[in-house]
Amino acid sequence: MKRHIKWTALLLAAAVLSGCTPAGEEPAAVQTLPEPPAPVYDRLTIYSALPEEEIPVYLSAFRKDTGITVNCERLSAGEMIERVRREQETPRVSVLLGGAADNYVQADQAGLLAPYQSPELMNVPEAYLDKAQVWNPIYIGVICFACNQEWFAQHDMPYPTRWDDLLSPALAGQIVLASPETSGTSYTMLAALVQQRSEAEAFEYLRSLDANVGEYTHSGIEPAEKVKRGEYAVGVVFSHDGRRAALDGYPVELCYPADGTGYEIGACALVQGGPERERENAERFIDWMTSQRGQECYIEAKSSRLPANSTARSADGLPSMQDLKIVEYDPEWAGNNRARLVGEFRRQFMGAQAQESLP
Repeated sequence: MKRHIKWTALLLAAAVLSGCTPAGEEPAAVQTLPEPPAPVYDRLTIYSALPEEEIPVYLSAFRKDTGITVNCERLSAGEMIERVRREQETPRVSVLLGGAADNYVQADQAGLLAPYQSPELMNVPEAYLDKAQVWNPIYIGVICFACNQEWFAQHDMPYPTRWDDLLSPALAGQIVLASPETSGTSYTMLAALVQQRSEAEAFEYLRSLDANVGEYTHSGIEPAEKVKRGEYAVGVVFSHDGRRAALDGYPVELCYPADGTGYEIGACALVQGGPERERENAERFIDWMTSQRGQECYIEAKSSRLPANSTARSADGLPSMQDLKIVEYDPEWAGNNRARLVGEFRRQFMGAQAQESLP
């Protein structure tokens, strides 16, 4: 679903927010930011692949800190890159926010991004940095299984804890995942399976899985939405999307594949040739999103994202990367091979093609 989100009125109303510390929780020590100078121009336009529920939290806090109002259109990660590609001659926005780094690798190769590195990256582990120094890491997301607790209780079945558990005949028609053609979530799943197994074995597995898939969605967020409503038993999602549903009180259990899972490095970047008068604001926005202040807003947004900035606190109850079996995932390789792997997926799984055409 593509919705043009105009947050200006909402941001004005939310400007009174005191910060991003959850209610009832003692605020931890947060880096003190100097009083920002009044912006010469107080607007910024962006595309974002983050969920609609989260975006207002970040944009409201950013406006409070800087006086800059951000107009944002929410798109899936694949759509976001395709939109910028179509607008390359006359870019309409200045920043891309959210979505896996492999999308940004591909966009950079197409000449869609302008190099910019925030000074805040000094607090980010080297493993998460862009070797080409174009995009900026802002969070880490891990692929997991979101399971509807009521369905598994009714069927007296254990939760899936390995990838092959999703092939059980008992789950026929009960699995939902997005198409990697439009979803960064599912492309991360695809690329991780290829890097873990081999391309031939990964596609063999996906052909077996296809027999149990009841629906391929357009966006990577949709499987979590459908599982929480009881439409399907299992969705393959990023953990922050699944945990958001659980925090909202839905009967969702998260299970991390014990035989290895992939992860994304969520990113943001400047659009090449974006509106010139927004350039300074765009850089300030990226600096803010990569900062401790910006990434601790994940807690208030109930996003359960793992901050890329090592000085930022994360929400209570999140597993650490050290506690999970993580596939050795190479986002640069994933970006370089994206078009080929998505093309092969499209060829083999005609039913997985997105129902909704790109704008």
